[in-house]
Amino acid sequence: MQSTALALSPSTPFPKPRSRDLLHRPPSTRDASPLKLLAHGAHSSGLSPLRTTSRLRPASRPDAAVLTASSPPSSHLFPRRKEDGTKARAASVPGIMDDSPAEVGGVSRTLRLGVMFGVWYVLNIYFNIYNKQVLKVYPFPATVTAFQFGCGTVMVLLMWASRLHPFPKLTRSQIAVILPLAVAHTMGNLLTNISIGRVAVSFTHTIKAMEPFFTVVLASLFLGERPSFWVVSSLVPIVGGVALASFTETSFNWIGFGSAMASNLTNQSRNVFSKKFMGNKEETLDNINLFSVMTIMSFMFLAPAALSIDGFKFTPSYLQSAASQGLNIKELCVRSLLAGFCFHSYQQVSYGILQMVSPVTHSVGNCAKRVVVIVSSVIFFQTPLSPVNSLGTALALAGVFLYSNAKRMKPLLKVA
Repeated sequence: MQSTALALSPSTPFPKPRSRDLLHRPPSTRDASPLKLLAHGAHSSGLSPLRTTSRLRPASRPDAAVLTASSPPSSHLFPRRKEDGTKARAASVPGIMDDSPAEVGGVSRTLRLGVMFGVWYVLNIYFNIYNKQVLKVYPFPATVTAFQFGCGTVMVLLMWASRLHPFPKLTRSQIAVILPLAVAHTMGNLLTNISIGRVAVSFTHTIKAMEPFFTVVLASLFLGERPSFWVVSSLVPIVGGVALASFTETSFNWIGFGSAMASNLTNQSRNVFSKKFMGNKEETLDNINLFSVMTIMSFMFLAPAALSIDGFKFTPSYLQSAASQGLNIKELCVRSLLAGFCFHSYQQVSYGILQMVSPVTHSVGNCAKRVVVIVSSVIFFQTPLSPVNSLGTALALAGVFLYSNAKRMKPLLKVA
């Protein structure tokens, strides 16, 4: 028998039951407030109010679970966080989409979610602008990416030190599982920066619209999932649109194109393999801490690799070379810091949103974000676009939107 640890919302403390009978024991009528009973149980047991142990029974879908106290359990490393004290949903890595509903009730929560989406988009826009400006005059993507992971590492440590988010207690088994995901995370971001340094930002994001294609292929090969007819149909405009945009892209080169495609492969490999290997773990790690741990690991991987690949590029001669191409040393340093801040912040907000909505809804939001980033970068950098190129970009993005809706309509079918 396995047990599943669920991470609860801080506003709904819940004690860890001492026995199965405790799950069925009704609250005392002497106390009219259920919250007082819950808080008293957490205090008397000496346990953290953010965790509880419950049993899960499979629902109608293979990847869903319904809270119960008597049926055979399953366990997950990344649990479903409680939003209202009665429903739980499994946390997952962005890109892994299922059909689990995520209910965000109330005007205040809806408003909060809308603000988070807006912050996510704005931070992404500024990151792409600052990142492109830095890489244009300082063409060392490994060093730039390592610096961005370093900024993220400092922000994570400050977050834990100030107790804005609880510090994770990692086990060796968790580290062993997260390690390959961090490697894929590192490679995905490095390859994206290589592409942005070589081609237009809008073209990089058009190529990255191919992510659903790699998700379907990898999930079919390694998870045994057979996509529905509508999912496969949605991939046609995605592939066709990217091909059309590539043929007419003025900034096209094979390094930029190949790096963006490779980043799709590494990012979706991370997502698919996390779904395959993250099950059957007893201890919890929420999405925020998952991303934080991956950020620190990525910095530890890439910092020495960047020194090996690029050498030490912070000497005055290299900084003066960058200054001669349009940015003085102060502007280069400020934009690098802002890019590092936006790089970590927008991904942190993205993981926070994923804990509030279903992965399918998150995917639709990500599609809209890509449209906003492409349009804003075209306007800011005055990127020339032909009508055919614009048509290809629009076709690819429309395909991503159709893919997200197809995933919502019908779940993937398991191959017998």
